[in-house]
Amino acid sequence: MYDPAAFKRICEIIGTLTMKKLVYVEDSPIHGKGLFAKQNIRKGTVIGRASGYPTKRDGTYVLWLDEKTAYRVECDFRFINHSDNANAAYYDTLEICALKDIKAGEEITHNYEGSALL
Repeated sequence: MYDPAAFKRICEIIGTLTMKKLVYVEDSPIHGKGLFAKQNIRKGTVIGRASGYPTKRDGTYVLWLDEKTAYRVECDFRFINHSDNANAAYYDTLEICALKDIKAGEEITHNYEGSALL
């Protein structure tokens, strides 16, 4: 029997395993902690999907998808720092995609101003 909640959880686990193969958290020269590529990541690669929960309040690790929709990121993707020259972007599905080739050891960044939200 199909269980939507169990299927969603399995997808989250698979997404987390994929993410863990591609990225790691380390001190960042940009700010605090950052998310870095474990291996080369090609442009267009879906790096993973952020997990967390919807929120109406701004705060640390809150990603605003538009003026009314916010999501508190609970996984390692919360450590993606801002860059005007971002190499990754969030889709409105909360998937993170490489905007350009990212080299192993390079910090993964997102433009917080929303221009990199796909």
